[in-house]
Amino acid sequence: MSIISQYRIENAPYYRPVADEVELYEAAYSVRMPMMLKGPTGCGKTRFVEYMAWKLGKPLITVACNEDMTASDLVGRFLLDASGTRWQDGPLAIAARYGAICYLDEVVEARQDTTVVIHPLTDNRRVLPLEKKGELVHAHADFQLVISYNPGYQSLMKDLKQSTKQRFGALDFNYPEHGIESEIIAHETGVSGEVSGKLVSIAERARNLKGHGLDEGISTRMLVYAGNLIAKGVEPKSACRVALVRPITDDPDMRDALDAAVNTYF
Repeated sequence: MSIISQYRIENAPYYRPVADEVELYEAAYSVRMPMMLKGPTGCGKTRFVEYMAWKLGKPLITVACNEDMTASDLVGRFLLDASGTRWQDGPLAIAARYGAICYLDEVVEARQDTTVVIHPLTDNRRVLPLEKKGELVHAHADFQLVISYNPGYQSLMKDLKQSTKQRFGALDFNYPEHGIESEIIAHETGVSGEVSGKLVSIAERARNLKGHGLDEGISTRMLVYAGNLIAKGVEPKSACRVALVRPITDDPDMRDALDAAVNTYF
């Protein structure tokens, strides 16, 4: 079994196109343009990348970025074992070396000195310097870099540098319009169209409160959680309380407002 085969997606992930994002991504991949996916948490960015990797028949290596992630976590490091020291490629080096799509999820969470290491891979050089090893990895012809982030969380401390942003093409993502999102929830959970429509209506009410007491609205992912509970026989109001209301706020007044929205539909 080759090192890269474990990253292949065997079964088609469900993804419901909203506009022309599939065709645009395919065109971008054909010229190996690095891509940036921008949108709120839980709106389908990761599922889209999984679907496109499957559709293109390419392996996908996903890295969940965090503030403790170092450049070595991405590119690799020397490890000590019984026979001495050995080099171990990081996920970015594996993707570049063997021709995978490398997806850096929520890239703004990583330290800026870490994200700088992607720069040589995102221009005409397409190389990854492994400075500790003294090696220059020339990216495989199939390699592509994809990053995502949530512009709603950006701040002076957590935003991408312009020197990084301008190396990417960008696709905007948002929560789908009512009918499409209802279709997605019904497909993913098995609940009826009526129930999925009510869940989406609750989410839309919550999203209108973003910036007025809520940091983030109810995501499509959360609606899938609620739908899964309802499909398992959990009473809808209880499912919504557990999966939609309690996770996003501790404020008593906001909880009351969201509970009232749930009661309106169920």
